[in-house]
Amino acid sequence: MYDEKIDDLARQHPDYALMKSFPGAGPALAPRLIAALGSRRDRYRSAHEIQCYSGIAPVVASSGKQRWVHWRWSCPKFLRQTFHEWALHSIGYSQWAREYYDQQRAKGKRRNTAIRSLAFKWIRILFRCWKDGTPYDEIAYQQARARRRPNLPTEEAAVQLQWKTVAGFSKIVASGT
Repeated sequence: MYDEKIDDLARQHPDYALMKSFPGAGPALAPRLIAALGSRRDRYRSAHEIQCYSGIAPVVASSGKQRWVHWRWSCPKFLRQTFHEWALHSIGYSQWAREYYDQQRAKGKRRNTAIRSLAFKWIRILFRCWKDGTPYDEIAYQQARARRRPNLPTEEAAVQLQWKTVAGFSKIVASGT
């Protein structure tokens, strides 16, 4: 009964189509994203405000010569959970999100850290679409991403590395050198 009522109300919201356009934002998460941002476009001036307020942005703390990064404890937990769950679900629907998540895991990041990092990126995209009133388009995003990073190495252009012994020392060199 509640789920049906929430679905009906969400479908009546002017931003429903926009929120529904995001990968992984299904019947449960689209209304939560609507609630997360609201209807007032002037509420947030930047994506960074949302990232910090929601607890997705990491907090850097330091004392003396030590520095560490942790998640924000003082934040609306439901909002942080909404963005975290959405980022997790987006991995199954968005190619770049899957690649980014895998890249973070390959760097040794823990699962939840990698998901929060992905949510951090998604909030920037969500904010821009929300401010402009434009639904998300995966192909347009991929093209814009390729324009911003034209020199990303491809699998074919990857350099092959191997060990080579020179004067009794082992060093890594590119194949063919």
